[in-house]
Amino acid sequence: MFEPRPSRRTIFEGLATLGLGALLPRACALAQEPAANPGRIDVHHHYVSPRWLAALEKSYQVPGLATFKQYSTTASIEALDRGEVAHAVLSTTTPGVWFGDNAEAQILARDMNNFGARLVADHKGRFRLFAVLPLPDVDASLKEIEYAFGTLHADGIGVLSSYGTKWLGDPSFAPVWDELNRRKAVVFSHATVADCCKGLMPNIDPVIIELNTDTSRTIVSLIENGAAARYPDIRFIFSHAGGTIPSLAGRYLHDQANSDKLNAAAAPNSKLDHLRRFYYDTAGSANPIQMQSLKMIVSASQILYGTDFPWGNPAKLAAGLLGCGFTAAELRGIDRDNALRLLPHLNS
Repeated sequence: MFEPRPSRRTIFEGLATLGLGALLPRACALAQEPAANPGRIDVHHHYVSPRWLAALEKSYQVPGLATFKQYSTTASIEALDRGEVAHAVLSTTTPGVWFGDNAEAQILARDMNNFGARLVADHKGRFRLFAVLPLPDVDASLKEIEYAFGTLHADGIGVLSSYGTKWLGDPSFAPVWDELNRRKAVVFSHATVADCCKGLMPNIDPVIIELNTDTSRTIVSLIENGAAARYPDIRFIFSHAGGTIPSLAGRYLHDQANSDKLNAAAAPNSKLDHLRRFYYDTAGSANPIQMQSLKMIVSASQILYGTDFPWGNPAKLAAGLLGCGFTAAELRGIDRDNALRLLPHLNS
């Protein structure tokens, strides 16, 4: 069951509303090209187990808790159908499974992973799984990695952008990255609000600013602490188009030879080189400003279709991408082909 594609008039009106008249000629040409292929792969799709929901209600004041309560697998599949999505990779969203108690985090991680694996089994070919880890407990996370890949046959691992006051490049996480690098794993990083910044701006929901900012912090953390260079076989995916990293790139690369030429060749293992080898999803970012900013730094080959369901709407996000100035070939890559390089078995 698919919704009709948006009309060219709808696309143009949206661009005009944003004041992006300069993109209209490109959008006109794009609208006349064939749209991206159906059978999209959503790499950013959430799910909720009853036990995890109960823990959220008991242990944590979660913005958007009502949305978690309304989650259902039926609604998930219906949204995928309307968005012409063939496969969705399930992951755990913020606030994750750790609320200060390591034992509880182990139980919740195992519960969410088992629940996700059941969804994969019950809806063959429709769902895949990025398993959650009970970080910052490193030893328990190593055990869960073995279980996730050895028993559940997960497609990768899902982590948050930070834990307490530690970002992903923190040296304490090195054993986890060592193991995931050995496995050549796909690692999906979802944004969260770091402990430092909860309630930082009174009366402002921290998700408005802090989620995207925390993604930038963790990207910089991985590069600056040397983790990005030490673990070249981990394929990192960052949510929400890399957060604010496109806006910060010029300042962050100020000491690089190519700081004023972000579209130039990058030296191996340079900051720019790592930014370009990471992958970035489209969740909450399917607009010309964010997509074109990201594309000015990284190739469209590094951009993946991701929706942030149940907050994001797969059909609306796909429609938004049509107005972002991508060619038909780039859209095919974003919708499906780029993800197949990471998850090739989904093509079978």
